[in-house]
Amino acid sequence: MPSWRTTLTRAGITDPRLRADFTHAARRVLRREPAPYLTLRLLAEPPLVPWLAAGLAFMNLVDDVAESGTPGARAAGLAELARRTESALETGDSPDPLLRAYAHAVRTRGLPGQWVTRFLDGAATAEAAFDGFADEEDFQAYLDAYAWPGVLVFTGLQYRGGPDAGQAAGWRRFVDAAQRVDFLADLAGDLADGRLCIPRSRLAEHSVTRADLEQARDTPAVRRLLAAECGRARARLAAVDGILDLTEPGLRPVVGAMTELMGHQLAAVERAGAGALRKDTGYGLAAPVATLARALRRRGTRRPV
Repeated sequence: MPSWRTTLTRAGITDPRLRADFTHAARRVLRREPAPYLTLRLLAEPPLVPWLAAGLAFMNLVDDVAESGTPGARAAGLAELARRTESALETGDSPDPLLRAYAHAVRTRGLPGQWVTRFLDGAATAEAAFDGFADEEDFQAYLDAYAWPGVLVFTGLQYRGGPDAGQAAGWRRFVDAAQRVDFLADLAGDLADGRLCIPRSRLAEHSVTRADLEQARDTPAVRRLLAAECGRARARLAAVDGILDLTEPGLRPVVGAMTELMGHQLAAVERAGAGALRKDTGYGLAAPVATLARALRRRGTRRPV
């Protein structure tokens, strides 16, 4: 693995101020999500790493603002962030080093601005005002408004000129699976925060109430509901097998590892059953280490510089 300075140089980022901006963005990702950051550093080709680190930092920033504070505070914060992002994208400059880095990444890689706009709009509506899903159609609308553009403001930077229609559709399938797994893995924490992420129509199908879930009742009906939700997630996960063919070669080891870990996490939820209502389901330590080791062996381990 080359040093960070070498990584910036190999990406063509030579201006001292921009190098500092990308370093700031990467450090933010490392603090917030160390596992994805290290996976990116270890497995992605160096010329892609700074762009994707800036994209992940921006995605995290929007998520954080959309999920923090009162509804009024979230709305105000997102409106201000949208204004500052629009200015950064138009001028290439910003008082915020993260936005400067992201604007440079978007401009250099040619990511269409529509994805950024859609993500910010979705954050202000589908995410900030989230009150659950009535049914599957509601869930799919959430993906279209927020989760799908949220993935593409990050992964879309791998493509020069942005993703084409086929690539974008592939990431739409990917985010369908990823969001289902994420919601199931975070059931306990979401319920504690007042968020019910399983469509209400499916609770009704199984004669399960919200109180049943909030109180972590281990009943046959609850177990059937959770098993059915895991089955849906498993089917969507099987549908993302072709994503590697739509991924730039330099990012394929990262996406392969992400997909494998999604499968591990879903299996852990399946094993937990109603226990997933009492405690969020993480990756653990063994699965990520083994996945990373296999990925490194496949692509050839590089010595740190």
